[in-house]
Amino acid sequence: MEKNVGGLDRIARFIVGPLLIIVGLAAFAGLFTPALGTTVLVLAAVSVLVGAVLTVTAATQKCPLNSVIGLDTYGKGPA
Repeated sequence: MEKNVGGLDRIARFIVGPLLIIVGLAAFAGLFTPALGTTVLVLAAVSVLVGAVLTVTAATQKCPLNSVIGLDTYGKGPA
């Protein structure tokens, strides 16, 4: 698979991904209201998973979803 993540897309993934991981881990640690019960745990798990995917795709510069929809933000540079 060719690189297809670059520019602002990559920067946004490097910022949002770790933030989602931190928020998810904070929820697992009980830093959010436990009154919501399992809803918080489900959202925390989803947050950690999405954050991990964004971080990995930013680091590798390869995103399978971008390939499927034909999106390429990597930019090959001048020909």
